[in-house]
Amino acid sequence: MGRIAAGFALKYPEVRLEVTSEDRSVDMIEEGYDLVIRVNPDPDESLVGRAFLRDRLVVVASPDLPRPTGDHAAPGVMRGAGDRQTWQVNTEGGRSTIRIEPVLTLATLIMVRDAVRAGVGAGRLPISLVSHDLADGTLVNWGDIDGPEIALWTLYPSRRLLSARVSAFLDFLKQAFPNGTADELAAYIGR
Repeated sequence: MGRIAAGFALKYPEVRLEVTSEDRSVDMIEEGYDLVIRVNPDPDESLVGRAFLRDRLVVVASPDLPRPTGDHAAPGVMRGAGDRQTWQVNTEGGRSTIRIEPVLTLATLIMVRDAVRAGVGAGRLPISLVSHDLADGTLVNWGDIDGPEIALWTLYPSRRLLSARVSAFLDFLKQAFPNGTADELAAYIGR
């Protein structure tokens, strides 16, 4: 059985997966992985692959949390360490800056989303992770982060012949996400 590093569990007929979620960049060859899924990976000459999904970051908050104005800062729920920050966002009214005072730092985006849902503060999250919350009014969108899109890539060692299990997994991803949109990922994430 091969190892594939990914952030979600998938089943595909005739293929058994061992899915490992790591908050670090694994060394595929050293650690014996057949394929990894990475977000906006740095170029690596030893790996080949393609982007299979594209997403974007938005600033979201509970409807009860007022959006700050002027020099006031909003409480922020962060993934990883962060100091006082400003987030540049695009809204229907144009580009603006949101000042953030980090109040909680968490390890995963799911934990950040859950804390934002609970009203702890605002958070920067992928639209695919919060689209259901935005649709039902659990969260409100303070704006799209002004920056590059998020691209999810499948990567595998270039010096290896593509195995049948990796080919099957790549075929599954093509079928599951034919357009590579955040809406398709949101359908898998659920609530």
